Amino acid sequence: MGRVLAAAGRFGRLLLVAGLLAGLGLPGLALAMRPWLPDLIALMIGVAALRIGPRQALGAVRQLPQLIGVVLAYQVALPIAVAVVFWLAGFEGIAIATALILMAAAPSISGSPNLTILVGGDPAPALRLVIIGTALLPLTVVPVFLVAGGFGGVASVLAAATRLMGVILLAASVAFLLRRMLFGTPSPEAIAAMDGVSAIVMAVVVVGLMSAVGPALRTDPAAFAGWLVAAFAANLGLQIAAALALGRTGLAADRTALSIIAGNRNIALFLVALPASATDPILLFIGCYQIPMYLTPILMNRFYSTLQARE
Repeated sequence: MGRVLAAAGRFGRLLLVAGLLAGLGLPGLALAMRPWLPDLIALMIGVAALRIGPRQALGAVRQLPQLIGVVLAYQVALPIAVAVVFWLAGFEGIAIATALILMAAAPSISGSPNLTILVGGDPAPALRLVIIGTALLPLTVVPVFLVAGGFGGVASVLAAATRLMGVILLAASVAFLLRRMLFGTPSPEAIAAMDGVSAIVMAVVVVGLMSAVGPALRTDPAAFAGWLVAAFAANLGLQIAAALALGRTGLAADRTALSIIAGNRNIALFLVALPASATDPILLFIGCYQIPMYLTPILMNRFYSTLQARE
């Protein structure tokens, strides 16, 4: 079994592609999996925490102000800047503006440590920013919503962020306890097996996340293509911009993880927090956004490999 899981880890990027294709080609399966997404996402967080361990996940206290600064830049300054640009252009309130503002205001996806592993980076900074970004969301979302407007009640967003934070802390705590009881310091073979489990779980999760994309691809391919271009531009563009900017800061050594987070945000969090009138027009964007997200380890692997070689 260990060899099978290690092989899954080595071919993790291909597994993600297989998950995307399954989600597109098997809409019935994707719909059937949607109710299980919260459990699978919790499992994904747990696997990442199990691999990293509590010491690496908590990191150095001296980094906390820098990481909070990154969260404020990502989740406050960026979405407000996007909102102001659309307002100055006279396009406030249109669907693409709503989609990009919400994406920029969202914390990291819970799978960012797993994506970081697949491009050869250190997943610990990603897990730290998942925790900090989600914990600060009740504070960071307020100025964004006040500036952008039209998103309904802040209270529902705060409740959703609190629930998500609870899931992250519970999954990470259980994983840290299991690591202490079962592994101590995991061997390279155990790490490789955990990487394989991580890749398998991510490939399964994406099937459910693609449930809205398959039907749109068949019924309205033009709209699908337009939203897909927007999703790729936003996701990959932010990753590249963040990597270049972070290279000039004290967080240069962590920029693989932090750049992945810049482009991969948990916009789906707002589906359970905002009124349908705000989210229905961007459902297709949220589905399309999963594609560059799960292709990040393939499309950005050379980019991040080059960055890591220079560090």
